[in-house]
Amino acid sequence: MLNGTDLYALDIHGASFEKACGGPCTEGCVTPARISDDAWALGDSKRPDAQPLRFTTEELDTAGIDPTRFGLNV
Repeated sequence: MLNGTDLYALDIHGASFEKACGGPCTEGCVTPARISDDAWALGDSKRPDAQPLRFTTEELDTAGIDPTRFGLNV
């Protein structure tokens, strides 16, 4: 949790989801969006109706995911 904040309580309506492709985009992509100063939502372009998962920047770092690699601001 982010300083005691429930990440799923954060409003993501209007969040700007970007395709985070590592190469040619033929199958689909993870779609990350920054939802607060230290939180991210990750959607799936193959399942646009599925609720995006939410992570802190620290959790993404631990998983080896760097949003700046895909042109997103940290």
